[in-house]
Amino acid sequence: MSSLFNSIFSSGSGIDVNATVDQILYAERGPERLMQTQQAVLNQQTSALNSINSNLTSLVDKVNALKDISGAINAKIATSSQPSILSASADTTATTAVHTVTVQNLATVSTFYSNALASPDTSFGTGSFTLQVGDASPVVVTIDSNNNTVSKLAMAINNQKVGVTASVIADANGSRLLLTSNSSGAPGQIAISNNSSGLSLTQGTAGLNASFTVDGVAMNSASNLISTAIPGVTMTLISPAPSTPVTVTVSSNTTAVRQAVKDFVSAYDTVIAAINAQFTYNTTSKTAGALAGDSSLRSLQSNLLQDAAYSMDGNNGFVNLQSLGIEMQNDGTLKVNDTKLDEVLGNHLSDFQNFFQGLSPTGFAYNFSTDLGTLTSTTTGPLYVDLSGIKSTQDMLTKSIQDFEDRMAVRQKQLIDEYSRIDAVLRTFPTTMQQIQAELGTLDQNKS
Repeated sequence: MSSLFNSIFSSGSGIDVNATVDQILYAERGPERLMQTQQAVLNQQTSALNSINSNLTSLVDKVNALKDISGAINAKIATSSQPSILSASADTTATTAVHTVTVQNLATVSTFYSNALASPDTSFGTGSFTLQVGDASPVVVTIDSNNNTVSKLAMAINNQKVGVTASVIADANGSRLLLTSNSSGAPGQIAISNNSSGLSLTQGTAGLNASFTVDGVAMNSASNLISTAIPGVTMTLISPAPSTPVTVTVSSNTTAVRQAVKDFVSAYDTVIAAINAQFTYNTTSKTAGALAGDSSLRSLQSNLLQDAAYSMDGNNGFVNLQSLGIEMQNDGTLKVNDTKLDEVLGNHLSDFQNFFQGLSPTGFAYNFSTDLGTLTSTTTGPLYVDLSGIKSTQDMLTKSIQDFEDRMAVRQKQLIDEYSRIDAVLRTFPTTMQQIQAELGTLDQNKS
């Protein structure tokens, strides 16, 4: 009996209260760990849904670019046979055609300059002169002792904002006042009169309109940037060449069209690949994506595949993406057959445009854009509905975990109190055991 008590109570070290309580609480936290695992899964699902939504937003942009009647599908390009004489660009309103342009002279900017003075700060006689730009009202420029140097007069004229820019130029002869019209051509012609100052002013360049012909029609412009001579075409006159006709060719910008198609295909494939990844089973990890069981994602996938399979009647046989060289692959992604697409763009552009945009608000791009509007709605879109449901569940789990933690805090305090008392008792056992041993020893002596 003595040895039994010795083996149980001789150490007198008690118990590790905190470690014991932690072990008990770990076991009791089983339900909480399940909730935390659920939260981790929901976080993965939220991340995946947000990523796919982001990809969908990009797809919307690319589809709308195909739908836009002023966008790439109808883009035009203007080329000049003599880019050193004039350059040209076109917008979607331009008509495919070839024009002949001849540039007689460029629009010039009117200038006046003064006689040379020793320096910018050399004084000259006071007085005034009248300055007029085009048909604007004449302005009297007064010169007094406060501004009778070319540097100060230039500042004073600029402060008056009279349609010219005044500056000081210098050469070997000295410094001069230079007046440059802010407008080119005849509307910017500078006129100086009634000069009573000690500064002489001479015309440097007259403000002349550009003179040119378009398809034999004589035209002129106050600017060398011409945007009204050929509808939808902007020309920049660079140098006069009266004897050199320039050919301006307006054609469809098939490079821009091709890029818009490839941008769409890339955006579409990104979405489809992201969805496919969620439903792909990994044989190594033996898991699928976080959204493998998501019916809304399945529905979205089905919608997108149906949209890509859109078909119309007639249109000279160009009725679906496949007929245009945009081929559906086995995994639902698209691939551009460059040879076929180039042939369609080169020989059947109007049919191509009609397929995407239709003669009225119909066609592939309109149909796809409308469906995407529904699919990406922040209130009724399937992925947003999913996200909303997940958030509600996450909020509920967060509340449940917090409530559980509150209960565990109370439970921890109870256990610490309880096991602290047990520990205290255990730590008294050596003394108790000694007393018992002493009594047992006395009994043994009495027996002997």
